[in-house]
Amino acid sequence: MGSGKAEEIRSSAQLNSADVVLVDQTLSPSQERNLEKLTGCRVLDRNGLILDIFAQRARSFEGKLQVELAQLSHLATRLVRGWTHLERQKGGIGLRGPGETQLETDRRLIAKRIRTLKGRLEKLARQRDTGRVVRREVPVPTVALVGYTNAGKSTLFNALTGAETYVADQLFATLDPTVRRVKLAGVGEVVLADTVGFVRALPHELVAAFRSTLQEARDADLLLHVVDASDPKRDERMEQVREVLKGIGAAGIRELVVLNKIDLVGEMPRVVTAADGVAALVAVSAANGAGLPELREALAHAVRPNQVRRTLHLELRAAAVRSDLYGRNAVRSERQCEDGSWELEVELDPSEIAKLLGNPGVIVVETGGRTREQRVA
Repeated sequence: MGSGKAEEIRSSAQLNSADVVLVDQTLSPSQERNLEKLTGCRVLDRNGLILDIFAQRARSFEGKLQVELAQLSHLATRLVRGWTHLERQKGGIGLRGPGETQLETDRRLIAKRIRTLKGRLEKLARQRDTGRVVRREVPVPTVALVGYTNAGKSTLFNALTGAETYVADQLFATLDPTVRRVKLAGVGEVVLADTVGFVRALPHELVAAFRSTLQEARDADLLLHVVDASDPKRDERMEQVREVLKGIGAAGIRELVVLNKIDLVGEMPRVVTAADGVAALVAVSAANGAGLPELREALAHAVRPNQVRRTLHLELRAAAVRSDLYGRNAVRSERQCEDGSWELEVELDPSEIAKLLGNPGVIVVETGGRTREQRVA
């Protein structure tokens, strides 16, 4: 921005009695300061505006801590000498030199507060990690909803889970990850996590502050990439979301694209499958429920794409395994044998079947009753 353009902005701000000048770029502290001095208005760059919006949206204790940490990290680079009249003046020989300036005091206080916030957030992150470890002990797949801000993730989350998370037609309405369990036919329980909306060039301060929130996406078995079908820039938005996912280490996770808000563009529900036969895109309307049954079916297949059917013979001592299989909705049929044992036809991942065979009294049976593999303690 040259001097001529800066003067044009100043004239426009004065003509329209502007209070704030927004710049859709990242400004250095000196650029921001010089523009404020020239225009006589508060100047907010892209990062500052996003941080301000986040501050208005934060509701939970963790969300408020994350936003405050991001704001202080942003502010720490923008402190200027505004308190020089409070400094001690250097005297003559033998007299005391200048004391601590207000700028140094501010920096020290901000650094101390940042350390405090990081400590509290690390404690909360450990608690969240403990919850993830507990969920991992029970092999329940995790699905994270990701997407550009205001794509309808929370509306879709509520429609799939019956939850009542906050929904609004505004940027970053959801800051705190909400986790719910939902039952899918043929799979059983699945953990669904609603995450913060992404945006082009997400500020580094936010990525650092919201790392425990973004961990939900990084640890997911499947990403439900929600896209606004009515957005004319939807292809561009999809690429921007994938760039953010790449930045947080979630680029290699299987993705199911959900084209939401089809009611606004007059489209019909549809499912597009990839070359491997697994759904790659589902067009739905979370607001009126169109396409949700197809989405549930596609979700069940995508979250467990390698499932196979096997017949297991369970002895009486493996009754707990039988109960667990029913709890996971993995049983397709059952036959009770004369000795009280069971033959169950189950649908599971090969890795999960291998784990089951480590339990005493669990046998895989071939068609015709011949034992193919047996692991009995």
